[in-house]
Amino acid sequence: MAEERAPENPEGETPTDRSADAAGIKQRKNGLYPAVSDELAELMKSGWADTELRDLRPIDQARYAAERRAALSARFPGERLVIPAGNLKTRSNDTEYSFRASSEYVHLTGDQSEDAVLVLDPTEDGHTATVYLLPRSNRENGEFWLDGQGELWVGRRHSLAEAERLLGLPTRDVRKTAEELTAAAPAPTRVVRGYDAALEQALTDVLDAERDGELKEFLSELRLVKDEWEIGQLQRAVDSTVRGFEDVVKVLDKAEATSERYIEGTFFLRARVEGNDVGYGSICAAGPHATTLHWVRNDGPVRSGDLLLLDAGVETTTLYTADVTRTLPVSGTYTELQRKIYDAVYEAQEAGIAAVRPGAKYRDFHDAAQRVLAEKLVEWGIVEGPVERVLELGLQRRWTLHGTGHMLGLDVHDCAQARTETYVDGTLEPGMVLTVEPGLYFQADDQLVPREYRGIGVRIEDDILVTEDGNRNLSAALPRRADEVEAWMRELRG
Repeated sequence: MAEERAPENPEGETPTDRSADAAGIKQRKNGLYPAVSDELAELMKSGWADTELRDLRPIDQARYAAERRAALSARFPGERLVIPAGNLKTRSNDTEYSFRASSEYVHLTGDQSEDAVLVLDPTEDGHTATVYLLPRSNRENGEFWLDGQGELWVGRRHSLAEAERLLGLPTRDVRKTAEELTAAAPAPTRVVRGYDAALEQALTDVLDAERDGELKEFLSELRLVKDEWEIGQLQRAVDSTVRGFEDVVKVLDKAEATSERYIEGTFFLRARVEGNDVGYGSICAAGPHATTLHWVRNDGPVRSGDLLLLDAGVETTTLYTADVTRTLPVSGTYTELQRKIYDAVYEAQEAGIAAVRPGAKYRDFHDAAQRVLAEKLVEWGIVEGPVERVLELGLQRRWTLHGTGHMLGLDVHDCAQARTETYVDGTLEPGMVLTVEPGLYFQADDQLVPREYRGIGVRIEDDILVTEDGNRNLSAALPRRADEVEAWMRELRG
């Protein structure tokens, strides 16, 4: 990494109020660069080819994004709607995390640019949508090589004209967003909060917590039912994830020689080669770590004879993520007790998947899976029956711990801001995509279970599409039954 890079926000400036003309000057005054001679400044202005792309076609999701914006417009007539993409976040000192645009912004535009803002201005018959973006770096004033966001530092970005052709939307300079919004004709305004603090500060006089909350709820609920393009993206994410699981099985011997980190790195390579990233921190939990639901430290040993709980998902370049879990025997063969527990979870998952169909209550698949797990715990003498009593009191939850699934899409826990009555208390519809992921977890220090159970954790998770006549398992290419898992591992490991 070049050490002379200037901070992204010199002197506390924000992306919406940064002055392009002043950026290089301020950084030089601060001593971050040697003085620039007039001759060098002139040299840097000239001799650059015209790289404008004039034959661009709209991105695939442009027409779908337009339909989503139309639904948003119909829900909030006469109101100004502001949906930011978000800003870079500092990781440490002067380095940032990789940027990931807000799901609301991506869903409505198909764009992934940092600092961007989508604005829907009310008209007599709906809304006019505009995307505010950072234009190409100015070469006349030196911004492109002196500013921390200059293109010689961070790479070329689309011009506003290019972005307009790609997104099918009018574009404007994002540095004018706050000024133009505050100068616009008065209108009730709703902002998706939590992504752009500077923009919220500029609009503080028109913000209303209740109105803004309703906007976020609606945008979350708008993602409950996926369109055909989104389903295709989720299938792509799942297919890459399947290949990532195969990659892991092939290198388990190397993980045994190192740690869970080898598994994490192996899966991450697949995610970066075929997608944008992992959709969430991979859980590569070997041995007793499998009993920790969100074990993401991934720094423990991988031992033959133990189980590996791998919960991971590839995020596509369009930011849709898979979410799949398999619990694999590191040796390639389950022990008798491991198979007994695994089979119980498999039976529970089968019951849960069978309950996923249009018209069913969202809670039905969870209830079906929990009933099977409660029956097994009673059968094994771990908890006192009858089963109805166990379920009524929720006693099985000591060993099942979590809900049996969640919506899936742009976020791994998609639609999280939706109202309870439309999500958890709602009804399944064709086009919804959700996970079914029951588990049993016997903690290493749990004295209520036989000693041989302690330290065993099993979860099986698949991504399920609700269809017109039932469901389809998007991740069916990964074996689930214990004997199928063993045969699959043998084939991959030769």
